[in-house]
Amino acid sequence: MYTLYHHLADPFSRKVRLMLAEKGLDFTAKIEEPWKFRPEFLAKNPAGEIPVLEEADGHILCGHRPICEYIDEITSRPLFGAYARDKAEVRRLCDWFDDKFFKEVTVYLAGEKIIKRLTGGVPDSDSIRAGKANITGHLNYMEWLLKQRNWLAGEVFTMADFSAAAQFSVLDYIGEVPWDRTENGALLFEETKNWYARVKSRPSFRAILTDRIAGVIPAPHYGDLDF
Repeated sequence: MYTLYHHLADPFSRKVRLMLAEKGLDFTAKIEEPWKFRPEFLAKNPAGEIPVLEEADGHILCGHRPICEYIDEITSRPLFGAYARDKAEVRRLCDWFDDKFFKEVTVYLAGEKIIKRLTGGVPDSDSIRAGKANITGHLNYMEWLLKQRNWLAGEVFTMADFSAAAQFSVLDYIGEVPWDRTENGALLFEETKNWYARVKSRPSFRAILTDRIAGVIPAPHYGDLDF
């Protein structure tokens, strides 16, 4: 049995939860508010960051990348790719969503609309506008990828899909993904919407769809598989 220290609003915690569920590993999830700097939590991870995974013997794993790679190595059905080129593409796209997308979109939207509400901050309208503008380029890139591939990194489901879906799930919670944007009567991001619907339909995603962040009401379609 594993213990995961996480927060519902944190996409990287969601990514680890998805990985654990996909691999069929039992775990207890404990909410951690890293901005409170609890001494007991700092003893587990001096960096004070989530997610943190504790194994049954007390061994501590810190950080979403090390945790996910560790889980992938000790279980079957690798999600980081079977061959060198596949692994390189999966990691490239994981980096894209974990770093570039997170900094250009998630921080501006979820950071302002969720995290600041939880920590008593005041949302910055310029940041929100930047996030709304930045997401379009990312969606266009995903459309291009998904018109050529079954999943983001190729023909099979990989960690790249979970990395992206974890970010999208937080944004979708607050209704900040323009799924229904059209041009000349056609959906602009239809391939990406269909991809996310397929990810949402995986059994490992069910718990994510039941998440409810205190003080933040989810978008009406958040838990719907057909949205």
